Amino acid sequence: MAQLIKRVQGTHHRLLDAALSERGVTLVQWDALRHLAHHPDASLHDLAQRTFQSDQAFGTLARRMEERGLVERTSGPGRVVRLVMTDAGRSLLEQGRSVVDDVLASTVGHLSQRELDQLGELLARVLDGVNAD
Repeated sequence: MAQLIKRVQGTHHRLLDAALSERGVTLVQWDALRHLAHHPDASLHDLAQRTFQSDQAFGTLARRMEERGLVERTSGPGRVVRLVMTDAGRSLLEQGRSVVDDVLASTVGHLSQRELDQLGELLARVLDGVNAD
C-alpha cells in the first residue's frame, strides 16, 4: 500500500514538474508561491515547514525566486523575514493552477465524484490517525 501511495505521488510530481517547467517555474517554486498566497504573513521558517523543506533549503529557494522577480523579502517583527509575491509571481501562480488542474484530470479524472470524495475522506482519515499520536 505504501509503495502504491509513493508511486502515485511520484507520478504527480514528475508530471507536474514537466508541465510547470514549460511555464518557466518548478514544482517546488510553484508550491512555495501557492503556500505564500494562502499564508501571506508566514515567515520563511513557516513556509519551509509548509513546503517540507529545511530552513536552509527554503532560504536558497527564496533567494532564487527573489532573483527571478517572483517575490520580494520584507522584514517582520523582530528578526522575522517574510516574502511578498510580485506581479510576476502571481502570474506564474495562476498559470500553474491550470497546469495542476490538467495533471489531476489526467490522473484521477477518470474517478467519479463519489470515488474522489471517498479517496479524499480516506486520505484525511489516514492523516488524522497520524496526527492523533
